[in-house]
Amino acid sequence: MEPAQLDRLLLAVQELSMAADLPSVQEVVRTAARELADCDGATFVLRDGEQCFYADEDAIAPLWKGHRFPLEACISGWAMLHRQHVVIPDIYLDDRIPHEAYRPTFVQSLVMMPVRTLDPIAAIGAYWAEHHTATDAEVALLQGLANATSVALDKLAVHDQLASAVALREATHHLATTDELTGLWNRRGFFEQARTRWAPGTPAAVGFVDLDGLKLVNDTNGHSAGDAFIRRLANALSTAVRGTDVVARLGGDEFAVLAPGLSPDDLHARLAAAVGRRASVGTAPVTDIGLLPDALLEADARMYAAKRRLLTSRTA
Repeated sequence: MEPAQLDRLLLAVQELSMAADLPSVQEVVRTAARELADCDGATFVLRDGEQCFYADEDAIAPLWKGHRFPLEACISGWAMLHRQHVVIPDIYLDDRIPHEAYRPTFVQSLVMMPVRTLDPIAAIGAYWAEHHTATDAEVALLQGLANATSVALDKLAVHDQLASAVALREATHHLATTDELTGLWNRRGFFEQARTRWAPGTPAAVGFVDLDGLKLVNDTNGHSAGDAFIRRLANALSTAVRGTDVVARLGGDEFAVLAPGLSPDDLHARLAAAVGRRASVGTAPVTDIGLLPDALLEADARMYAAKRRLLTSRTA
């Protein structure tokens, strides 16, 4: 084995260790395999269930890039199924070769090396346009490349699993903190967002909004109409507040708003203008995140006081 070949293998190992995605792995493998084996073509084959997928190639003429074959019908599948490399000096004297698939190509001889011997997930092919018996050194270099490729693919698989786990956790958290009907934050999301968006020491106002007449809408026109009624109010509240404010549906016909930097009167004016006669509004000051539940109760009480005054005025 020549020092230059070892240097080329070490370079491939380094490049594979830095590969961030499958296309990067494929690029390293296809070029390194051809140079290490001093061959006329190289392929990188991925196992896809019960099929071989010829994912990439570097060759003097087209081979099978982009094609899929059953594992039992191609030599790469044989190498993966039998977990051992194959050296074939003359492909037309070997019954394991699907000769009809090779006749249009330049290939006369080959080596097929499985990636990860215990449980092959891919294979690396080296091909010659003339009869050639691969040397022990060429086979050893391809084996070294296959070992490094196995580590790179396993690293990508772990990365993908971690990314999927993070995405699942984020999606689960989003579902746990979001109101399904309106897309607003729910009660849990309201308090989480309050802690995130509200700077300590900044005065704020909290609002409590109760939708008026929801039961009547449900009883008269059905719950789908009631849901539409709730969504309209949610949209009105979202439009009325600032990007720094937190709007949530606490449940049923109840909504909450936290507005850092606003006075209760300013917040009340914004909310009252947004909801009109569709809902009752109460607001209260809040000075500390630990006091937010108490301030929300105070706003709730003021909202009910306003609702009682409205009912009294209507019946007077």
